[in-house]
Amino acid sequence: MQIGCSDSRVPANQLIQLGPGEVFVHRNIANVVSHTDLNCLSVVQYAVEVLKVEHIIVCGHYNCGGVSASLHNHQYGLIDTWLMNIKDVYRRHKAEFESITDNNARERKLVELNVHNSVNNVCHTTIVQNAWKRGQQLAVHGWAYDLETG
Repeated sequence: MQIGCSDSRVPANQLIQLGPGEVFVHRNIANVVSHTDLNCLSVVQYAVEVLKVEHIIVCGHYNCGGVSASLHNHQYGLIDTWLMNIKDVYRRHKAEFESITDNNARERKLVELNVHNSVNNVCHTTIVQNAWKRGQQLAVHGWAYDLETG
């Protein structure tokens, strides 16, 4: 299973090198996994409990519009609520970001920390916790994809 960004520049099948029908995919803006997102959690539950996937990959990507938007104080509308998830990641690591002077490097770091946060959230769902308690083979991975280098 892959949880990725809605950005079409990150094709899940090609990234994982699997054919159509070989990867179960959930996409949203900036590959956020939140404990309040019933859509995402339902997809994870189906993948784990019905499809018995052995791997969940949370794949973020550099130059992500959602991550970039979360770094600005601009109001975008409805998406502002969604971006709060990423802004919270930034706030939790604020001291680390203060030492990064380059805006591009800061954005890349936030992409990575956002992936880490989503991986952590996946791992702490009752879905994954119960799978591990049952002894189900399940690994959770975090990837940051570079659009320029693949």
